[in-house]
Amino acid sequence: MDNQYQNGTRSRYRAKRKKTNIILNSLIAIVILLILAVGFSIFANNDDAAPPKQAEKAEAGANAKKPDPNSSEGKEQAGSNENESDENEADQNENGSDESTAEEEESAEPVVQEGGSSPNVKSTIENPGWKPAGTSQTGPHEVTVQQGTADWDDMHNALAQAIGTDKNNMTTWWLERDRSTEGGAIGTVTAKGSDQAYRVYIQWVDGQGYKPVKVEELYENDKK
Repeated sequence: MDNQYQNGTRSRYRAKRKKTNIILNSLIAIVILLILAVGFSIFANNDDAAPPKQAEKAEAGANAKKPDPNSSEGKEQAGSNENESDENEADQNENGSDESTAEEEESAEPVVQEGGSSPNVKSTIENPGWKPAGTSQTGPHEVTVQQGTADWDDMHNALAQAIGTDKNNMTTWWLERDRSTEGGAIGTVTAKGSDQAYRVYIQWVDGQGYKPVKVEELYENDKK
């Protein structure tokens, strides 16, 4: 009888102890979960709060660097920006204009028309691609039709360019001032070894020499 009582008591004690352990373990698990939850909440709140502070700092920095447009400093900076924009636009327009002009000159074809200033003219040629032939002359210029002068050499460079030859491979039959235009001259020339005569009109360009402006292809050399 005593043994049965002792065995019953032990069983109840073990069951009670087991139940107590289960309750304690459950409480410990709940406490750990609460700690993790609180810690996660704290970190999450810190992360959410950080970006607005950084944004406020960035905005404050931008506002500090950007002058008030109504202040004298702001007006000066605005005026400077406008001037820079105008200068850049002007440079682009100028460069675009120069490039367009150069392209037009390169792509331009000579214009050939029948007849000319007299019945002896077979055709008249004008070439937008002609350029001044160069010069070594400086200062005020006056047309000088005199052999051995710098002006004589400059004229012959332009005459030769107009008919597509070298001045040393050209015969000049006549050269005179063009009374119809200031700084102009007219020459009748042939390439050596050819009977084709040309009447060439040239025009002085300051600092750049004479430039061909018109060539008349003649039926006959009227200056022989």
